[in-house]
Amino acid sequence: MAKSPRTERLFIDGPAGRLEAILELSAEQIPVGSVVVCHPHPQHGGTMHNKVAHTLARAFVHAGFSALRFNFRGTEYSDGEFDAGTGELEDALAAINWLRARNPQLPLWIAGFSFGAAIAIKAAMATEVDGLISVAPAINRFASGLPSQPDCPWLIVQGDQDELVDVDEIVAWINGLNPGPELLIIPDGEHFFHGRLVELREAVTEFIEEYKA
Repeated sequence: MAKSPRTERLFIDGPAGRLEAILELSAEQIPVGSVVVCHPHPQHGGTMHNKVAHTLARAFVHAGFSALRFNFRGTEYSDGEFDAGTGELEDALAAINWLRARNPQLPLWIAGFSFGAAIAIKAAMATEVDGLISVAPAINRFASGLPSQPDCPWLIVQGDQDELVDVDEIVAWINGLNPGPELLIIPDGEHFFHGRLVELREAVTEFIEEYKA
């Protein structure tokens, strides 16, 4: 049976003060990559402990990555206050820079859920990353009007019964991108993927395995 991941609780320096974070990595192998995972909307209960964010991190750990989850500014023990996506993008970039400095030789991915997925997309536009996973991205509210798209392997996972992020809006947005990301629609999947987290983890793991270096 696989051992539980090694877990390190820490704070990293962000633009608004310290950001609370958790770094997880396999107890059985040297990391083959790194990932930053962004959590859902902090003003609606989103934290780095969210089940979908946790599922994303564990998928990467099982694929041999070290996974950094962090709380956006003003969330739990992170300094600062909510900044409607602008400051949170800066937080994500600070987390990327911290993880890149820790593992400069490794490929670095970014992933996120809902609000965090939109921030992850914008972060992948602002700095070079090796892969991107966006789960139920809140595009219209926090990442609309992008001039282009991230230049890396990119997967969007979306439930077709999502009550917060409309699947038709996501499809229409993707159709306006060239070449666009890979899109996986989970039938009967709602926003928080209740009862579907194993399916989500398996889909993410398959994409990681296909594109990791």
